[in-house]
Amino acid sequence: MTKLDKAHRLVVVCDGAKAILLADAGTALVPRLSVLETHDEPHPSTAALGTDRPGRVHESATTARSATEETDLHAQAEAAFLGRVAARIGVMVEAGTAPERILLVAPPRALGTLRGALSAKVKGRVDGEIAKDLVMLPVEEIGRHIVT
Repeated sequence: MTKLDKAHRLVVVCDGAKAILLADAGTALVPRLSVLETHDEPHPSTAALGTDRPGRVHESATTARSATEETDLHAQAEAAFLGRVAARIGVMVEAGTAPERILLVAPPRALGTLRGALSAKVKGRVDGEIAKDLVMLPVEEIGRHIVT
């Protein structure tokens, strides 16, 4: 019997560089969390990822020039990581190994990115979202923060 056989809820705690998938076999007031998977992908700063100058735009009618906004490579790497986390949750749902209820816990910006990357089937199982950065806390502390 695996940890997910007894679990009634999958708790996904993540940010742009780390994700922890937890099985919750407890109650709403006393969660019993156990770690199923951890995914860690540290991203260097944007300056370390790319050091090119911003692009320039030349006006066709005048001699005026202006700079274009630099691409935030760090934010792109975080969004790609959250997309892979969403895909992993989707695989668990499709395989039938995920519980019927899913709780998402992430900082607000990461939560929005993760929510946008989830499939319709996974979105139907999401029964709660907590907009907090709890990924660096021990599992026991996470349990205290998710009590409903």
